[in-house]
Amino acid sequence: MRPSNKAARLDAIRQSIREHKVSSQLQLSELLIQQGINVTQATLSRDLDELHATKVRFPDGIMAYWIPDISNQSILEMTTMTMTHAEESAKADQYLAKVLTGLITSVKRANNLLVVRTLSGAAQFAASALDRQPISGIMGTIAGDDTVLIVSPSDDQAADRARWLLDITSGDVAQQERLEA
Repeated sequence: MRPSNKAARLDAIRQSIREHKVSSQLQLSELLIQQGINVTQATLSRDLDELHATKVRFPDGIMAYWIPDISNQSILEMTTMTMTHAEESAKADQYLAKVLTGLITSVKRANNLLVVRTLSGAAQFAASALDRQPISGIMGTIAGDDTVLIVSPSDDQAADRARWLLDITSGDVAQQERLEA
């Protein structure tokens, strides 16, 4: 039994998406009802947005919801075919490209630090999106109003992450995705 509050509902949504390949809001609603949680479609839609849920194609071809902060291990357990590290990385890149494109205005490097400028008010959202992903070369972020500081373990990794961040936010991932389709 769960308490009837938003935090419990969001946790139930995370758990349902982690344990099942949820392909629609109707399916998710039915899973929540089985747990004693009744929710309107509008609330469910807002909750999925707040959790940054997005639909991705799993290796077995099924399109289902994926929440970025679910551990990679849980995603692997959900699939009958194992995703490779490259596939996991591509999914994270697609998610970040979708979220960060249009928000980042510049990336500058100072040794192992990246100073990322965003639109006014977007820095905390951008930093949170980056922090939710297991990205090698990023130890953590600090966000203000329009600036994100990214700390990398080394100068070389910071240079790689700067190029990568510019690539995914410049539409290269989206262009590549269209070419592969």
